[in-house]
Amino acid sequence: MMGRFGIALRCVVVCAVLAIPTAMAASPAPLPPSREARQDGERLSALLRGEFLLQSGATGRAAADYLQAAQASTDPALAQRAAGIALLAHDDAMAARALGRWRQLAPQSVDLAQLEALLALREGDRAAASARLRALLGTTDGWKRVVQTLALATDSPVADAVAGDVYASGRWPTGIEALLALGDGVRRLGDIALASRIVDAAITRYPREPRVWLLAADVFKEAGNVPFARKAIDSALAEAHGDPKIRALAADAYARLGDPRLAAETLAHGAQDDTTYGGRAAWLASADDRAGLAALYAEVKAHTQTPGSNRGLLLGQLAEYLKRPDEALAWYRGVADGAAHDEAQNRIAIVLEGRGDLSGALAVLRAQHGTAVASVDAQADSYRIEAELLAKHGQKKEALAAYDRGLAFFDGEPNLLYGRALLLEDMDRITEAEADLRAIIAADPNNAAALNALGYTLADRTNRYAEAQELIESALRLQPDSPAFLDSLGWVQHRLGRDEPALRNLRRAFSLLKDPEIAAHLGEVLWLRGDKNDARAVWKQGLALDKDNRAMQRVVNTYHP
Repeated sequence: MMGRFGIALRCVVVCAVLAIPTAMAASPAPLPPSREARQDGERLSALLRGEFLLQSGATGRAAADYLQAAQASTDPALAQRAAGIALLAHDDAMAARALGRWRQLAPQSVDLAQLEALLALREGDRAAASARLRALLGTTDGWKRVVQTLALATDSPVADAVAGDVYASGRWPTGIEALLALGDGVRRLGDIALASRIVDAAITRYPREPRVWLLAADVFKEAGNVPFARKAIDSALAEAHGDPKIRALAADAYARLGDPRLAAETLAHGAQDDTTYGGRAAWLASADDRAGLAALYAEVKAHTQTPGSNRGLLLGQLAEYLKRPDEALAWYRGVADGAAHDEAQNRIAIVLEGRGDLSGALAVLRAQHGTAVASVDAQADSYRIEAELLAKHGQKKEALAAYDRGLAFFDGEPNLLYGRALLLEDMDRITEAEADLRAIIAADPNNAAALNALGYTLADRTNRYAEAQELIESALRLQPDSPAFLDSLGWVQHRLGRDEPALRNLRRAFSLLKDPEIAAHLGEVLWLRGDKNDARAVWKQGLALDKDNRAMQRVVNTYHP
C-alpha cells in the first residue's frame, strides 16, 4: 500500500513542478477533468481508503469503499474483493450488492457461485444454498469448494441441513478424500447422525483404510460412545501395519478420548527415537503418570551410552518432569553445543526458579542475552522466559521491560510480541496489546494464535464484536479443532446475541478440552438462557479444575450460583 501511495504522491509533486512554468506564462486555465477522469480518481480514492481501512481492521467501512470502487469499475476482481470483505464483515446486505455487481460482470464465475452459496447459507436460505452447492459439484474440484463453503458458514442456521441435501443428491464423489472431507466437515457442524452415515459409507467402500477408522473414532466420541471410538482406533492401528504416521495419529486420538497413558503406550510400539520418546514423555506428563515417566526415563538411559546434545536435552526434560532438579541440571549442563545447548540453558533457568532461585535463573537468562549462540530462537526465548518468570513473581513492570529489551534486539519477533501483548492485556493496556497482536498478523496473516488472541481480546474487552468474530473465524479456518478457538467463537457469538451457535461451539470446545475458562463461558450462556442447573454443573467442573481462574471467579461473583 505504501508503494501505491508513494506513486500517487510523486505524481502530485511532478505535476505541480510541471505546472510552474505554465502558471508563470499566464496560460489559459486548464479544462476541468473529464467525467471519465473524475470517475477514475474517485475509484482510486475509494480503493486506497478501503485498503487502509482493511489493514486497520475496520472491515465494514473497508467493504463500503471497495463496493464503491467496484460499482465504478468493469473489473470483476474488484467486485469479488468487495464481496469477500463484506462477508468477512458479516454485512450480508452489502455482500449481496457486491455479488450482484460481480454477476453483471462475470456471470459464469465459479468463485461467484461459491460466494453466492455462502451468502445463502448465512441468510438461512436452505433451498438456494443447496441448489448452488449441488451445482458446484459439477465444476473442477467442486467437492472441495462445497466443503470449504460449509466450513465458512459458522453462523448458518441451515448448514447441517444443506450438507444433508447435498449428500442425499447422490452426486457426492465416492473417492476416499471426498468422503473423509465431507464426513469431518459435517462432524464439525455438529450433525453426528449425518457424519455417521458418511462414515458408514466410507467404511463399506474402504474397510482397510486407517484414516476412515480414525474419523469414525472422532464421530463416535462426539456422539458420546467412547467404547466404540476406542474400537475404531484399534481398527485403524490394525490396518496401519506399523505405519508410524498412523500410529502417531492414533495416539492423538486416544488422548482426545481422555487416555494419554494409552497414547504413550501406542507410541511405545515400533522403532524409537528422540521424537517418539519426547511424545511419550509429553503424554505421560499430561497424565501425571510418575511411574510411567520413571520407567521411560530408565528406558532412555538404558539405550543411551554417550548422549548427544538432543538426547541429553531429552533426559534433562524427563528428570524435570519427575521433579528431580539436580539430575535435570546435570543433564542440561552436559549439553555441550548447538541449538540444544541454548535451549538447555533456558531450561536451567526454569529449574533454578522452580527451586526458589529467581536471581540465579535471571543471571543464566541474561547471560544468554549477550552470548553468541547457535539458536537465535533460543536467544529470543530467553527474553520471553525472563519476562514470564518476573510476571509470575508479580513484577509486571520489570517483565514488560524484559519484553521491551528483547524486542529492541529482535525487532518484530512474534513470540516476544505475543507474550508482551498478553502481559499488556493483563495490565489493562488494551490498545497497546492490540497493536502488538496486529503487528504479528501484519507480518504473518496465518498466525492462528495471534488472530484468536486479538479476536478474543476484542470480544472480551471491547464492543467490537463483528471484527472479533472475523478474526476468530480466520484462526479457526487454520485450526478447525482448536478448543480455545471454538471457545472464543462461542463467546463472541454470545456477545452478538447468537446463543444457538454459541452453545454449539462452547459445548464442543468443552468436550475437547476440560478448561476452567471454557466452563465459565459455557455456564454463563446456559445460566442466562435459564438452564441454571446445567450451568451449575458446568461451573462445578470448572472450579474443580482451577478455583482461582479469573473467568471462573468473575461468574461466581456475578451470578452467585
